[in-house]
Parts: sequence; C-alpha cells; structure tokens
Amino acid sequence: MLLSLKIKEPIGGIKMKTVNDFNLTSVISYPQRSKYGSNTWEGNMDGREFESLIHYTGAKKIVEVFGGSGTGYDVCQSLGIKNSVHLDLNPDFGDLYQGPKYEYTGKIGGWNALKDDLPVSGADLVFSHPPYHSMKIYSGNMWGESHPDDLSRSASYEEFIHKLNIVNAKIFSSLKRNGRHAILIGDMKSKGKYYSLIKDMAWYGDLESHMVKVQHNASSYKSKYNGKFIPIMHEHLLVFKKGAIWAIPITAVSRTVKDLKDSKVATWRDLVRSALESIGGPAPLNQLYELLAESSKARNNAHYKEKIRQTLQLYSDFSSVSRGVWCLDYTDTRVA
Repeated sequence: MLLSLKIKEPIGGIKMKTVNDFNLTSVISYPQRSKYGSNTWEGNMDGREFESLIHYTGAKKIVEVFGGSGTGYDVCQSLGIKNSVHLDLNPDFGDLYQGPKYEYTGKIGGWNALKDDLPVSGADLVFSHPPYHSMKIYSGNMWGESHPDDLSRSASYEEFIHKLNIVNAKIFSSLKRNGRHAILIGDMKSKGKYYSLIKDMAWYGDLESHMVKVQHNASSYKSKYNGKFIPIMHEHLLVFKKGAIWAIPITAVSRTVKDLKDSKVATWRDLVRSALESIGGPAPLNQLYELLAESSKARNNAHYKEKIRQTLQLYSDFSSVSRGVWCLDYTDTRVA
C-alpha cells in the first residue's frame, strides 16, 4: 500500500523521494550519522537501513550476524523488540555462546559463523553485515587476538567468497517460509583490481530487493591515491526471500576465459588489431599470417591471408611502415 510521500536528503543536488513510510527506495542515503552503534567501530553501519527493514517486513523474530558494532542490537532495543539475537565472533561482544541447545536473546559473543549453528531457527528476518574481505581487519585489530575463522583474515579473495557462501547458505536454511535474509555488503578495490562481492558470492533465495546505499564520511575519503582512481561511494543492501520450504534457489556466477581467436563474434579488424598489440610493434605480414592461422575465421576461410591484407588496407587504425610491414596507428582517431 502506498502511503505518505517524504522528501529525503539530496544526493548530488537530486532530491530523493520515497513513496512509503519505511524510508526505503532503491537508493538509500543518510548524510548525518544515526544514534545507533559505536562511532569508533570501523565499518559500522548506520542502523536506519536495519530499522526500516524491520518496519517493512514486520519481523518479530530477528537474528543479526556479524553484529560487532552493536548497531543492530541498539536498533532492536530502540524499537522495543525482545525476540532478537545478535551474534559475533568476538567473545567480548556479549554473553558467551554455549552451544545450540541454549535459548539466547540479546548480544552473543564467541559465535563462529563458519562452525556453529544459528541458535535461532525460523526467523522472520536475518540481517548480516559481513567484512568486505580484508578492507577492515577485525580479530587482532578491532578486538582480541587474530582468529582463523574471521572472514576478514581470509588468505585470499577466493577463500573469502567460499566462506561467505557457507555463512549465507546457513542463514537461508534457518529462515522460516517467507522469511528474509538482508545482507549489507560493499565492493572493494585492491592493487588496481575491482572486486564485486555481490557478483562473486552465491545468491540463496529469491532476490526481493536491491538497494544501493550511499556512503558518507568513509575513511577512504581521507586517503590520497596515486594515479587515476574512482572512489567507491556505495554499498549494496540485498534482500533475499525464502518462498518455498524445501527448494533452495541458488544463483552462482562462473567465470570463464576464452581465446579471442576462437570467438564467433570477433571481426577481422579485432583479430588483426589484437595480433599487432600482442607483437608490440611493427610486424611483417608473414608474422601476422602465422599468428592468425589457427583462428576460427582463418580455419574457415581458405583466403585468410588476402583477408588480413584487405583488413590492414581498409581501416585507418593500421599504418604501413614499409612494404609488407604494418603497425597500429594509435594517433589516428578517424572512423573508417
């Protein structure tokens, strides 16, 4: 049901609007810090996204995973929700986890997301805010000693994604029918490579909503970077719903690397340009013939050598250095 229209804080001069009383749109922005959680905790979430989701879902039985900053606990306390459990690996986070047979409420520390069962089954809403791989290190830095099952201490990005998938699968299995798992997670860049966590992790359940949360006053804003760099100014809030009791819808991305020479859509222009790029300078025709002889196009064209010569002569991004020797013309921006 559509309710009252509200105007939110502007992002880049654009007024954000929402057409419901939950303050949720596909873009979330909180320029001013909320009252929830610890402002000294690195990677602390705002809390209002969690609060809005509780109102939106009408959840009465709530679990929070990776609750280290205390934000989720503060939100539930503020809303007067008694049936909530907030879990973290840090043993000093709250009452110490004693095993799955006990009944828990409030903050529970020493809970291992990889090895321990969720102490609550049949939750309406599970909210998780995992580390973004090694962007912020928690055990041995924010609390206690380093812990091998701390996701922020994963030895590699691949190990991190594998462990995150284990946690997300466990969370989804614990939900009641029509329950939801909301995960707040960001992207990261390391050593010049961009890592999209939401793309690489497996999705468990049906995606109900994807919200982009604008980051304000992130620590990266204060950093200076060498060379060209586009700062990451957003996080993702994904809401997955468990629509069936037994079925587990899983969406997983696989990455493959193919040879351009075997591509059915690559043009002769693409192939010749790539051949010259790989050579790294002027190349005689015989070298181009040899390099492209095993390409899919050459195997299906008895006159591929003539086609290579035609391509070199046809497009302005190729230049003749001398008779039978060609190079790439990086200065010519004309369209042939």
